[in-house]
This record gives sequence, C-alpha cells and structure tokens, in this order.
Amino acid sequence: MANYTWDLTHFFENEEAFEKALSDFKALIPTIASYQGKLGDEEKLAEFLRLDKKANLILVRCYYFASMRSDRNKKDVANAEALMKVHIAMQQYGTAVSFQSPELLALGREKIDAFIKKYPEFEEYSFQLDQLFREADHILSAREENLLSAYSPISSGIRNLYSQLTTADGKAAEATLSDGSKVSVSQANWTSLISKTEKAEDRQAIFEALYSYYDAHKSTYGEIYNLTLQNQLANVRNRGYKNILESHLSGNAIPEEVFHTLIRVASTHSEPLKKYIEIRRKALGLKAHRSYDRFLHLASSRSHYTYEEAKQLFFDSIAHFPKDFQEKAREVTKDGYVDVYPSEGKRSGAYSNGGYDMHPYILLNFVGELNDVFTLAHESGHSMHTLYSEEGQPTLKQDYTIFVAEIASTFNEHNLLDYLLNSGELSKEDRIFLLQKAIDEIVSTFYRQTLFAHYEFLMAQKAEQGEPINFQVANQTMVQLYKDYYGIDITEEKLKPLVWAYIPHLFNSPFYVYQYATSFTSSMLLYKRVKNKEEGAFDRYISLLKSGGSDYPVNQVKKAGVDLTTETPYLAVIERMKTLVDQLEKELGL
Repeated sequence: MANYTWDLTHFFENEEAFEKALSDFKALIPTIASYQGKLGDEEKLAEFLRLDKKANLILVRCYYFASMRSDRNKKDVANAEALMKVHIAMQQYGTAVSFQSPELLALGREKIDAFIKKYPEFEEYSFQLDQLFREADHILSAREENLLSAYSPISSGIRNLYSQLTTADGKAAEATLSDGSKVSVSQANWTSLISKTEKAEDRQAIFEALYSYYDAHKSTYGEIYNLTLQNQLANVRNRGYKNILESHLSGNAIPEEVFHTLIRVASTHSEPLKKYIEIRRKALGLKAHRSYDRFLHLASSRSHYTYEEAKQLFFDSIAHFPKDFQEKAREVTKDGYVDVYPSEGKRSGAYSNGGYDMHPYILLNFVGELNDVFTLAHESGHSMHTLYSEEGQPTLKQDYTIFVAEIASTFNEHNLLDYLLNSGELSKEDRIFLLQKAIDEIVSTFYRQTLFAHYEFLMAQKAEQGEPINFQVANQTMVQLYKDYYGIDITEEKLKPLVWAYIPHLFNSPFYVYQYATSFTSSMLLYKRVKNKEEGAFDRYISLLKSGGSDYPVNQVKKAGVDLTTETPYLAVIERMKTLVDQLEKELGL
C-alpha cells in the first residue's frame, strides 16, 4: 500500500533517538568552544574542523527532522517545542564558534592554503574559506561576533512570529456565494475554488474571505515586516555593507548589476504582460480583469489527476532523457519521501529538503489540479539536483545556493510543458489551455517574482533612508508596482494591496524571490539548447547540477552558457512571452 506521508524514521527511529542526537550535539559545544585561541596550531585546527563537521552533520539532521515534523502539523505544540530546542541549540553553537571566522582570517590566506595542501581531507572546506576571505571586510572581531550571535534568536523569532500568525493561528474562512451557499476557504484551496467559479462576485467573495485575515491583522503584519527590514539594516550597519541589497548579494559574489538589470528589463518591458491581461479580459468577457482572475482558464481541459497519474505523467515526460536522469526522478518520489496531501495544520505551499549526504524529501499540498502536476515536477527537480550534487561533491560542497536552486526545478517544468504540447494531436481547446500554461509560467516566475523583488528593493531603500515602515507604506508601494508591471489598479480590489503580507518569502528569506526569475531565465535557455540537441548542452546542464556548492553561482551558470550580467538572457524571456501571447491571440481569434 502506497505511503503518502513522510517516513521520518530515515532520520531517527523515534523521539528518543532524536533527543539523544540533540543531546550529543549539545555535548560537543563546550569541547568545540575550547579551541578558541588555538586555531593557529595546525593540529588543533585539524581537530577543530573535524569536530565542527561532525557537529554540523548532527545538527542538520536534527533540524530537518524537527522542522519537517512541525511542518506536517503547525498546530502541534510538542512539535513546535522540539523545533525550538533545535533553534536554541543552533544559537548556542553559533555563539560557541563565533571565534572561528576572525581566527581563520587572522591566519591569512597563504597559511590556510598551505594547511589544506598538507591536510587534503579539508579540501572540501576550500570554497567556504574562499567565501570567508572574500567577506573579510564584513567579519568582526571574535568578541563582536560572539555578541552578535547572542541576538540570533531574535532574528529567527521574527520569522517564527510570521509563521505562527499566518499558519498556527490561522484558520479557514467562510465565503458566502451568490447562490447563498457557503464554502470554506484556505490557502490550500482558494485558487482552485476561484478557477471553478463563473461569477465575478463569487471570485471576489472567495478572495476577500482569504485576505480578510491579513486585513484583520494588517498592523501586526506591517510591524513584523518593519522588524524584518530593521534586522537587515542592523546587519548592514554592524558589518559595514553599503546597503541591504549588497548584504544579500555579497556572500555569493553576485554582481548588483544582475539584480538591477533584471528589474530594469522586467519593469520596462511589460508590454506583453499588459497585452496578455487585456486578451484575457476580452476572452473571458470581463468588465475588468482582477488579479485573482488569473486563475481562470481560457479553455477547458482535463484538469484533475490522481497523485499516481501525476507521477506517471512526469516520468513519461522525461523518458527521452538518459537513464540516470530518469532513475533519479523515480528515486526522489519514492514512498516515504513525499508528503502529498493537505491536512489540518500542515504548512502551505511546497518545497524540497535535503543535502549533506541525506536523501531529499518533498512537501506537497496536492489537490489534483494541473498546477499540482507541475509542482511535482518542479520539486522533483530540486530533489534531483540534490542527488546530483551529492554524487558530484564532497559533503561540505553539496549545499548549492538559492541562486541556482530554481534551475533544475523550472527545467523540469519547461520539459513537462513541451511534452504536453507535443503529446499528440491537440484540439483547439487543448492548445489554448497549454498556451495559457506556458504564458502563466513566465508571468508567475519571471514578472511576478521580479515585481516582489522590486518591492523588496524599494522598501529596503525606505528603511535605509529612515522612512517609517507600516502596512500603509507597504500597500502604496505594491499598488504602484502593479500599475507598472500589470497595468492594473489593485486598489479596486479592496484587499489586494495586502499581497505583500501573503508572501512568506518576504519575511522568511529576504531577497530570495528575484532568484526565481534569474533561475527561470537560465533554465529556459539551458532547456532550449538541450531541446535543440546542441552538442554538449545536456552534459553542461548536468555538470551544473553536479557542481553543487563548489563555486559562485553566477560563475556556475556562466560555465553552463548563460551570462546573467547582460540584458540578453532576460530579453530572450520577453521575446518568448511576446511570441506566446501573439500565438494565443491568434488561437482565440481576437
């Protein structure tokens, strides 16, 4: 019988094993802390690094176990307490090893290189050390690092506060439809409900039922976001970065021109997006196209799949790729490694977890829509990337950056889309349906995520200039960006300006979302070359996945053939969008 929930015994057999591992980790802390002031001695440095690796591998396993168990039920207090224990242990460890970076920097690059040459086992630290020396100007003294580490629970507490308010304390809302019937609306089902409604007032009722919670708590969400920005600003000031953007890009050597080029191209080349919105308005017979109308299909198609059907469709779509690629897809979707269906208290959305020689896990909230099939392919791409990284790199070089993390996931989506478009003779309805899917992928991944990144940048600038940050300022900023990108006035939707409060990445992972767009851009070009059977294209793509976290991400992508410091890759996405929109307009006969 199939198992549609995670089997976390791969981490620990039971609660007692988890508690013992966490206890073992905490027991290592004073021993590791005792190496302070001794890293100048080669033997002591070697001992320290061995213990540091051992401790980190235990900690990662404890964290994944506790966080994933909590994600299965955010309402379970015991799970939350276990996760908090891990966070506390992480903070204690961070404080204990805060001397590490200053002491390693004091040794100098030449001495560190000589040490690695003498002790080849530590070559897997080489890239981390390169990053350390690159960031030397932003590393403080051992005492100062120790002081800052003591405040880390506050930083994580801001993220936890958002999570608790949104998920743990959140609950489904009730919407009354035009026929008098009532429906329960949650984050897991609201888009599906809207896609099935025929009346504009019903879509409005569903949307407002969901967003009424954000409206009721808008002042609190505004203050949490203010704290998020102030936390980033404190980091800028303490570590000597010139601004918040640089503080997020510097560690991975991402040129600021990559970010600025992306938002410039997307915000000034939004004509195909605005044309698409108008085409949709006409085709759907709407007086005005609201943002939530984006979930309406322009044509009917088979829209419900069982989970097993979704898996098979994904497997069929990659059947033309090498055997190893297919085997990894099947491996990451094995029973016990995917938590499939929504349940009360379960975290919303989807993700893939894994790394450091551990098998990856996938979280889904599968309800059977076509989007869920694409989500399965997407998250499987992440997990496959993890397997390739573990295959190609030593343990401490397996953790690839967010910047390249979305390439494998969206590569799978491009391929699945092509497979569906070319799966046989399509009816006109099917062609329209899949064209919409292709366009919506560009809208959601390239334009929408860039809009949110643009929002983060503007709000960061306001914080840096000492301007007040509250829900009203956040709303006003979002209203202007929707006009610039979409050409629509979201104030007419009453609650839509609160969309910033709905996006967890803005609170949990600042300056994360722009990387969806850069990854999408990269994967689109890489997939195009693979599809066109360019010599060596697939091998270069797999080499990128196998490179894990062994190089700076912009370099990794450039080696695979995409230079994101130029406008060319982004303009290629715009041109693809124009072509698809024109094709859709023709199919619709508008």
